[in-house]
Amino acid sequence: MTNTVRSIDGLMHRSREYVSQPQAGAAKSVSGFVAVSPAMRDIENQVRQIAEFDIPVLLLGESGTGKGVVASMIHELSCRSGQRFMKINCAALPSELLESELFGYEAGAFTGATKAKAGKFEACHRGTILLDEIAEMPIGLQAKLLHVLQDGEFCRLGSYTPTQVEVRVIAATNTRIAEAIEAGTFRRDLYYRLNVYTIILPPLRERREDIPALLEHFIDHWSGQMGRPPVPLSNTLLAACMEYSWPGNIRELENFVRRYLIIGNEAQVLRQLRQDGIEMGAGTAPAGSSSAETVAQPGDLKQRIRRLKEGAEKTAITRALALTGGNRTEAAKLLHISVRALQYKIRNFSVDQAGVRPEPAAPGPYAAGIGHPF
Repeated sequence: MTNTVRSIDGLMHRSREYVSQPQAGAAKSVSGFVAVSPAMRDIENQVRQIAEFDIPVLLLGESGTGKGVVASMIHELSCRSGQRFMKINCAALPSELLESELFGYEAGAFTGATKAKAGKFEACHRGTILLDEIAEMPIGLQAKLLHVLQDGEFCRLGSYTPTQVEVRVIAATNTRIAEAIEAGTFRRDLYYRLNVYTIILPPLRERREDIPALLEHFIDHWSGQMGRPPVPLSNTLLAACMEYSWPGNIRELENFVRRYLIIGNEAQVLRQLRQDGIEMGAGTAPAGSSSAETVAQPGDLKQRIRRLKEGAEKTAITRALALTGGNRTEAAKLLHISVRALQYKIRNFSVDQAGVRPEPAAPGPYAAGIGHPF
């Protein structure tokens, strides 16, 4: 138990150390981006590397992994930071409404269109637009978006006059793009246009080192927003948070913090967290276990984190090899590591390539959106 508490204290110390760093703190203050784990530090480095280049970016990852935060950070670190950053969810609107929202319309274009209106692309001229859930965009609209990416122009609804725009496009999805292309619901040529650079965000369960820093960040933020004093986290509650699988990722953790600040009762939120873990079939200790058992039973926290990271890396390598038909060069590109590093990890983790079954063909190494835990 003593070792576990020390491990938790060490994690909290590293979290505070990260927040106090000038470079990381600046990024965090801009976009709420938190990077303690190697996976997220790597993503932060990628963002800083590509932000200044005026290219499309494709963000892949489960719901709630922070794709919107990364998109905002790319914009804030780019030469477009003084211009508008707009986000539109392609899954939230029906096809006709989505088209008018993106590209605008002329008076008389449809019933109720009494006057012309500019769309998001015009409003975001010289800025950045985030197309969230891009895989849900109707196939017909994908062709119009492709034209914007290729030629920088489009026609409003009800017009044949091209409108010129200059917008950086960031697209995000939690869908396996390879499967969408094979199913005929996503254009292969649009994928090629968007996939100039791809960033793959790992789920929270594969980067648990970030949990203490995220908890502190959300407690600081929401206590101020709600006018409540910051509520400290005990080692018992933090250990439970580290064990929980967070299927809803960062969004679920943020809502947990809001609930904790409202209730202000650690025992109650701890019971709820354990119950959620039981209902999800993974995560925290059984509801009947004592607080001491919750902390002591799993063993040393650092060892658990190391095992989780190694398991995540092995899974990612296996999936990358499956996606590339066992091609180590392409798999290494997918994972953003060298071929030599991949070969070392294959040996180190005893990855069985004989059992790797190739997944549906994709138009490029990033198409299926596997988690990137390195």
